Amino acid sequence: MTVDRILPTDEAHDLLGLATELADRELAPKAAVFEERAEFPREVLRTLGRAGLLGLPYPEEYGGAAQPYEVYLQVLEILASRWLAVAEAVSVHTLSCYPVAAFGSDEQRKLLPDMLGGELLGAYCLSEPQGGSDAASLSTRAVRDGDAYLVSGTKAWITHARTADFFNVFCRTGGPGPKGISCLLADAGTPGIAPQAAERTMGLRSSPVAQIAFDEARVPADRLIGGEGVGFTIAMSALDSGRLGIAACAVGLAQAALDYAVSYARERQQFGRSIIDFQGLGFLLADAATQISAARALTLAAARLRDAGRPYAIEAAKAKLFATDMAMRVTTDAVQVLGGAGYVADHPVERYMREAKVLQIVEGTNQIQRLVISRALAQG
Repeated sequence: MTVDRILPTDEAHDLLGLATELADRELAPKAAVFEERAEFPREVLRTLGRAGLLGLPYPEEYGGAAQPYEVYLQVLEILASRWLAVAEAVSVHTLSCYPVAAFGSDEQRKLLPDMLGGELLGAYCLSEPQGGSDAASLSTRAVRDGDAYLVSGTKAWITHARTADFFNVFCRTGGPGPKGISCLLADAGTPGIAPQAAERTMGLRSSPVAQIAFDEARVPADRLIGGEGVGFTIAMSALDSGRLGIAACAVGLAQAALDYAVSYARERQQFGRSIIDFQGLGFLLADAATQISAARALTLAAARLRDAGRPYAIEAAKAKLFATDMAMRVTTDAVQVLGGAGYVADHPVERYMREAKVLQIVEGTNQIQRLVISRALAQG
């Protein structure tokens, strides 16, 4: 289905055209095979980086494209409609570049051209085995030792854990609570950093996640981002943007599921006519199309607030909540439209359904989004 988009510039229109071309050529033909093999498409990420699609929302002086977040999210949606794992990888990598871009020193920002160009792939190390939603209670500790920090602890559910070139490591340099948390930029090859075996996940198998063990890993002190005690502020600020990225991924995945279900329902004949002509299915697909449009509008409205420099955290939470719940419903309904055929791997909708589930969990579970929104209502 062609999505009617209103874009701010001709350059943005061209970028979406480039994204569509690359997604059709580099992503769509490979998705099923890589998912079956659980193989991470590192070269695809390099291709997107060299095409300028990994640094879209960052300034040109750092090697970015200086595009509005509104444009970046629409590119992400296009990628997700062809291969969610790649879109999620782009979202995570974009998130991983944020601490250095927004809080880094001039020396640290010299790394940004390679980060934004895709030569260096990033990972965001916040969650821990005993601390997911309660990020302020993290226990990974960094102790100052001369001109370096010695980092010890375990991070969990880390996308790109086994393939990243750099890690944003959120660790405790001070006392308990958020004010004791700092952020270190660690090279993946640092002795004492050991990615563990990949988790056996329900979906997104070509983008494996894993724990990372830190055993007195020595990270130079000049890799401290923003100063001691600033880590929690960095983490929460980054997650507001990351939630919009996941919302855009959800919209793209749901659009792919709807497009496939509609095509199938037009061709499938029962009782002498196409099954899309039966109201039971036709209305279900109409609801799905409406929900997708609503999620897209909510996501882009939050992005426009961000682009305008206005508060957008609550709107990002709403977008993430609505879009990912919507994607779960739409992909489930797409399987139902195909009936028995939807339950087998011959059709991609069963994979879409498995993939949609994780979007309700990452970047803050949807229960956390409801908590964020309800607290804002309570505070007026």
